Amino acid sequence: QVQLVETGGGSVQTGGSLRLSCVVSGLSFSDYSVAWFRQVGVGLRTEREPVAVLYHDSSYPNYADSVKGRFTISRDNSKNTLYLEMNDLKSEDTSTYFCAAERDRMVAIQAWHGIGSFGYWGQGTQVTVSP
Repeated sequence: QVQLVETGGGSVQTGGSLRLSCVVSGLSFSDYSVAWFRQVGVGLRTEREPVAVLYHDSSYPNYADSVKGRFTISRDNSKNTLYLEMNDLKSEDTSTYFCAAERDRMVAIQAWHGIGSFGYWGQGTQVTVSP
């Protein structure tokens, strides 16, 4: 059974920092591209926007423009864990953050661009940034 479990969310003030972790089990972690998404929208009009992605065969991450220079995605294959270091947090970063994993690199690339979806998801962790 595949499980992705996020931790590290919480409430911080503007300018603060948080580090999210995602422990993955039930799959060969090093063979998977991994990513962080966050929920945007209200009510029935919610969707998950990509925040950062790290393809399994690359050391070069991609970031959403809104988080470039502030967030850092990393992975520790020895611990089957994905991280998201978030610095200089802003109120617009308030959201539920999800980690995701996908074995097919092309599917992961397409999902990053809004086509299709990663195959495995965590349950989400809430990040709240207040003034």
